[in-house]
Amino acid sequence: MTTEQPSAVAPLLPSARTAPPGENAERGDPSGAETSARRGFLAKAFGVTALLSAAGSALGLLRDLLLARYFGASQGTDAFLVAWTVPETAAPLLIEDAMAFLMVPAFSLALVLREERPHGPDPVRQLVRATLPCLLLALCALSAATALGAPQLVDLLAPGLADPGLAVTCTRVTALTILPFGVAGYLGSALRAHHRFTAPAGIYVAYNLAILTVLLTCHGVLGVTSAAVGVALGSLLMAGVLVGPFVRRLGEAWRLSEGRRAARPGVVVGSGQGLVLIPLAMLPVAAFTLTRQAQVFIERYLGSGLPPGTISHLNYAAKVSQLAMTAAILICTVTFPLVARALAAGDLAAARDRVEKDLGQAAALVLVGTAFLMACAPSMVSLLFERGAFGPQDTAATAAVIRVYSFGLPAQALIGVMVRPYFSVRPVVRRADGPQTDDGGRRLLDWYPVAAMAVGLLVTVVVSLGATSRFGALGLAAGNAAGITTTAALLLRGLLLRGIALRLPKVLGGQARLLAAAVGAAVLGAPVGRLAANPLLSTLIGGACVLLAFAVLGTVFGAGEVRGPVLALVRAVNPSPPAAEGKLPDGR
Repeated sequence: MTTEQPSAVAPLLPSARTAPPGENAERGDPSGAETSARRGFLAKAFGVTALLSAAGSALGLLRDLLLARYFGASQGTDAFLVAWTVPETAAPLLIEDAMAFLMVPAFSLALVLREERPHGPDPVRQLVRATLPCLLLALCALSAATALGAPQLVDLLAPGLADPGLAVTCTRVTALTILPFGVAGYLGSALRAHHRFTAPAGIYVAYNLAILTVLLTCHGVLGVTSAAVGVALGSLLMAGVLVGPFVRRLGEAWRLSEGRRAARPGVVVGSGQGLVLIPLAMLPVAAFTLTRQAQVFIERYLGSGLPPGTISHLNYAAKVSQLAMTAAILICTVTFPLVARALAAGDLAAARDRVEKDLGQAAALVLVGTAFLMACAPSMVSLLFERGAFGPQDTAATAAVIRVYSFGLPAQALIGVMVRPYFSVRPVVRRADGPQTDDGGRRLLDWYPVAAMAVGLLVTVVVSLGATSRFGALGLAAGNAAGITTTAALLLRGLLLRGIALRLPKVLGGQARLLAAAVGAAVLGAPVGRLAANPLLSTLIGGACVLLAFAVLGTVFGAGEVRGPVLALVRAVNPSPPAAEGKLPDGR
């Protein structure tokens, strides 16, 4: 494998279209058996990923509950949360977003080449040899630089922090997460491209278990620093969970490749049958992820000048709000390899169809969660956090921030769906036998998501500065929601420019129906939730009302993502009677 500058979009795609098994099945071309197999795979992958991700999220919520119980919303918690910025930035950059945007399409293209040319050198192993050693060196250097520059980093992120010394100590500990996070993201991307989802979905279970263990055993001795130590230990366990499955998968592929070569000893492999690494393709992806994460930097910077505890209220609110996005992100995680494989094989129509489905399904899930948060935020925060050092005033402040944050949740989910296929069109590798020319317009398009995110950040800053002096933390949350919504609108346009021609009337019409159902559900659920004084009962009653109202209104408004499951549930509960009772199977 060699390296070069980015190439054009078209050379990425083979002249003869070879879609992955079952990809056309979603469009109704092949047999029903193939369609059923593809749906079965998606259902199984989603089920496994959902189960393990839900476990990881539950443990993460328990982690936040312990932080609130032991340390409340205090200066010490604020200091840790500034240090938490390091893993909070490294996770999307190295695990969830940038690494996946780069390596899932790269491994998908390598797998397409392996299927097309089974008797040459294994493209997957070529890819690993060309990328993994350089990645490890870069991660080690970045981790060391972050630890050494911790004082300057803390001063940059939160100049008004009351206890910068504690924040510096925690930052140096959390800097150790960068290397294992990057390894985990790389190995997880490779496994998902191979349609192996169990181990990648389990990494946050291991991560949060380590944090909980250290918190429970060491909080009295180390104070809030125990949380930072747990984060560092958890990151090591994340990478450890994936090493075994990755090595086994690579070994299986190598043995299969050797067997094929042994069966065809006379085959001569040309030098142009591999992959070419495109280093500069990494820059727009990394820049987009960092720019997106900069919203957190803005909140921490402006929040450090507000009363102590403000950063903590924003953090707890963000963690609760993100729960509404968990299922939507799982859809992207499971279907991303399918989109990347379709684009690598040149099937833009299949990629478009899958993205349209993902936009609708992700919006349905995140909007019902948003309606629930709007209706039940106070009772939910009281149920989860109000104990120990976390008092009623903290509950009221956090619940108010959640409601403002919720206005931006649908846009966050849509960005997660749209940016994956956008970056998959031009992955970090290309075919060695493709043309090597490029044009400036294509290169500029690579930076379109960064520009869209930059415009969103500008909106965030303007709204936050204008509203913070009057509304405090609520102004910061409003800036976040306004900025991310602006970015989502711009990315929808950018996806069309990238060549994935979404049918906008269909997409926007579906989004409007889902939004109307969510607004109605929130309006109906809020007063119902207030009928009970007990937080648990209030949350259950309000949540049940929101879910029922969303299902009814979504069905009435004709939202397919709601109507389909509702009708399926009705048929399951009340199956229709046989057409002709009393007859034998042959109809007599």
